[in-house]
Amino acid sequence: MYDALELSLSDWQILFSQWNEQKFRASQICQWIYAKKIFNYFDMTNISKTLRDKLSENILMTLPILIKQQNSKDGTKKYLWQLNDGNKIESVLLNHGGHKTACISSQAGCPLGCIFCETGANGFKRNLTRGEILGQFLMMEKLNGADINNIVFMGMGEPLLNEDNIFSAIRSLNDKNMRNLGARHITISTSGIAPGIEDLADFEIPLRLSVSLHATNDNLRSKLMPVNNQYSLQKLISALRRYKDRTGERITIEYALIDRINDDVEYAYEMAALLDGLEPYINLIPFNPIPSRPELKRSGDSRIKEFCRALSELKIEFELRKERGTDIMAACGQLAGSK
Repeated sequence: MYDALELSLSDWQILFSQWNEQKFRASQICQWIYAKKIFNYFDMTNISKTLRDKLSENILMTLPILIKQQNSKDGTKKYLWQLNDGNKIESVLLNHGGHKTACISSQAGCPLGCIFCETGANGFKRNLTRGEILGQFLMMEKLNGADINNIVFMGMGEPLLNEDNIFSAIRSLNDKNMRNLGARHITISTSGIAPGIEDLADFEIPLRLSVSLHATNDNLRSKLMPVNNQYSLQKLISALRRYKDRTGERITIEYALIDRINDDVEYAYEMAALLDGLEPYINLIPFNPIPSRPELKRSGDSRIKEFCRALSELKIEFELRKERGTDIMAACGQLAGSK
């Protein structure tokens, strides 16, 4: 038995060839699923009844089940999904006024254990399949009754530890016969998996890259992010230089400001030295509180202002991210997928 969302366009073409169906039927089916968000074969009106019967008998349409939707006062929406095996994940829809961004999960849980992230505190279950990745996005579009302009792989899990399924899903999102989402509207966010960043540099679709830095020296970063013990800052920066050289794309650096842990002005100067030559865009994120680490606090306004002032003096381009979804535990680091 096949599953529709696990099939690429070429998979559909091969299958229809085996069924002695015309090749263009593959594009028709994909347009129904990815463009029109029609998931019932019997509603695909330009497909013969015989073929619709055959599809329903041989190809499952497995979609995540919506368990709960929460709406923030700022327009953010959080979705709790149940997968086919009972695992639960969360996705977030960010409303920026003129456009919307889907924040998609790549794993059930996360194995990395960053101290400021609730996802890792709940442990790691497994990688998501390409169909489960795509299913989140398509169901969010279906529920909202409109296309979503942008997608960021910034939800639960580390995308570059599920590289094959992420890349496969992105190929379908980008394919003009499927979702036809432009490459510049797709961002991969990573904690710093250096080999994955190098693979991303060679990927045939020029995706945007966002990197969770959160500390500017190995000693502090290893305390905050155990992944740094495997991929040190030297390895990370080397991979980022290769990515920039190969793609020419500007890298976004994510930096959560945690009170009296990584928000001293000296770290702004370390950041300038560390990232010299990369010319990144810095996204400063006031730390979002998480239940598992109540001792961690958001930096105070005066410390945030001093950090921003130092970056300005260093001529580093940055933005202080506007808080979104904190009231429903939908902000960065708050997704748990367990309630």
